[in-house]
Amino acid sequence: MKIAALFLASYSLTAVVFAQTPVVPSPEVQIKTAVLAAPTDKRDGATVYGYSPKNEFVVLRKGTNELVCLADDPAQKGLNVSCYHRDLDPFMERGRILKKEGKKPAEILAMREQEVKSKKLLMPTNPSSLFSYTAKEEDYNAATGDVKDGYLRYVVYIPYATAESTGLPTKPEAPGMPWIMDPGTHRAHIMINPPVSTTAHH
Repeated sequence: MKIAALFLASYSLTAVVFAQTPVVPSPEVQIKTAVLAAPTDKRDGATVYGYSPKNEFVVLRKGTNELVCLADDPAQKGLNVSCYHRDLDPFMERGRILKKEGKKPAEILAMREQEVKSKKLLMPTNPSSLFSYTAKEEDYNAATGDVKDGYLRYVVYIPYATAESTGLPTKPEAPGMPWIMDPGTHRAHIMINPPVSTTAHH
C-alpha cells in the first residue's frame, strides 16, 4: 500500500514538472515568428534572440542590419514577439535582467530611470522604433510557426519627450492616433495602435 502511494506521489510530481516545462519551438520556427514584427525589408538581416531546448535565452541568429528581434516566450500563452532598433538593446537587456531578478514593473521603471540619469545606462540619442506583433493562442501554431489574425503595433522611443515638446496627446483620441506614453521619463515613447482590422495578416 505504501509502495503504491509512493508511486502515485512520484507520478503526480513528475506530471507537474512536465506540465510546467514549456515546449520550446525549433530555432527555425522561433526566427520565422520573431521577424513577423519587423518590416519585410528588414526581416532577413535582423538579429534574433530566442530560447534553447533548455529554455535558456540565447542568440538564435546574428544579424546584419540595425534590428533586434525577440522570439516568443514559450512559457506564455499565445504569440508575442517584437523587434526594435539595436540602440535600444542596452535598455531592453537591463529590463530583462531586472525582471529575471524578480523586480516588479514599478521597480524596473524606477531603477532604469535612475541609471539613465546617472549615465550608467545609455538610451538612444535619436528616436528609435519598436514593433510588436501578437496573436491569440488559437491563432498561433507553435509547431509550424503559422499565424493568422496577428496584430502589429508600433512604438517610437524619444527619451524625456513630453506632450508639449512633441505636440502629441497623452492618450489616443481616435483609432490609430499617435499619442505619447510615459512623457518626461527615460522611456517616453510614441504609441501607434492601428485599428485591428487593418493589421491582421498571415
